[in-house]
Amino acid sequence: MPYGPHTPGDRAHMLDALGIDSVQALFEDIPARVRSDGIDLPGPEPELTLAGRLEALAARNRVGLTSFLGAGAYRHYVPPAVDEILRRGEFYTSYTPYQPEISQGTLQTIYEYQSLIAELTGLDVVSASHYDGACATAEAALMTVRATRRQRVLMSRAIHRHYVDTTRTYFAAARLTLDELPTLPDGTTDLSALEAALADSERPVAGVLLGHPNVFGVLEPMSEATRLAHAAGALMVSVVEPVSLAVLATPADYGADICAGEGQPLGISLQYGGPYLGILASTQALVRQIPGRLVGRTRDVDGRRAYVMTLRAREQDIRRDRAASNICTNQALCALAATVYLAAIGPHGLRDVAALGAARARELEKALSEAGVPRVHAAPYLNEFAVRIEDAERVHAALLARDVVAGLPLAQWYPDDPELRDALLVCATETTTSAEIQRFATALAEVRS
Repeated sequence: MPYGPHTPGDRAHMLDALGIDSVQALFEDIPARVRSDGIDLPGPEPELTLAGRLEALAARNRVGLTSFLGAGAYRHYVPPAVDEILRRGEFYTSYTPYQPEISQGTLQTIYEYQSLIAELTGLDVVSASHYDGACATAEAALMTVRATRRQRVLMSRAIHRHYVDTTRTYFAAARLTLDELPTLPDGTTDLSALEAALADSERPVAGVLLGHPNVFGVLEPMSEATRLAHAAGALMVSVVEPVSLAVLATPADYGADICAGEGQPLGISLQYGGPYLGILASTQALVRQIPGRLVGRTRDVDGRRAYVMTLRAREQDIRRDRAASNICTNQALCALAATVYLAAIGPHGLRDVAALGAARARELEKALSEAGVPRVHAAPYLNEFAVRIEDAERVHAALLARDVVAGLPLAQWYPDDPELRDALLVCATETTTSAEIQRFATALAEVRS
């Protein structure tokens, strides 16, 4: 830390108190093969030279692509009011609101975020401060373990692979069991396999996780899956795409106990993978199990409305082995973006976003079908679906050379699945135009000829 306040004498005094002769000794428990040995950065440059270097790097980005990529992160129109409010100094540079007497503005924005997500999901409790959808899903799975005191969780194979991998990492460290449920040819989760797994009395299940829509864009039979989970004493976790909740049944409608998802579609622009926003909500019965920050509304000694962090045990901060989670970020700026977005477009606007995306997806499906590229799965979908095309990865690369991003080659996520090896996952939103759809279909015909 070259800009730290400590003098060489200060550091020597601290090292002497610790009984070591160098800072490097503090890191001896980290295996040498994974220990950083410094960052290879060029030396200082004049500002004009550095600006030129950065401009050259920026010029390597490809812009103006026609994109049909979704797969967990989606293009939506973001009203200018969102960024205008985010750039205000009191929000942009605010810190974690530990002291309510000087953090009322930040606390209120988190409270409003929680209120809007509660209305969107139909669930009672919403927490803030989750990194992204993958982390929120893993936290939801851990909630089911704590609440039921069982060690096994079932997760559909048709959940985003990043979410599955992140949850598996969490579970490996805690020595918990995560089993994947197979899918049927129509793209939905195999409920017969779910029922059989739940019937294993030797290995009781804590929670069942299904996506709605799932990673293939397909709508799952959530009510029946919830019924099966609850009959076996397990909790139901719905992993959602939030815009879809404007037109689909909410997690509360089909009895889910917990809802997790990625908040990026709610006013957060695509930006090289983050920062994003993890959504996590639950029923009131699980309020003591939900990690993150909960903000409540109360009154101060003078009877004025006030906001405070509530139901927050001290071990969340200082007794790490007893904590519900050790997340240490405050994604309040991203939560504020979602709050402003939802407030700006309102419930009817959000419904229009979802409905228009669905209409564009039907138009896309028709154009691709006429080009000889049919859907892979027969089950209903909303605005994202998989299509079958021979030599999909080669076609994807050829289309990219024509400035068309033809979704995601599913072989990247399911390399051992012959049914998905020649499949592309494509998506449309309200920002997709008819001209872009026609450009995709035309380019597809050219590369296949």
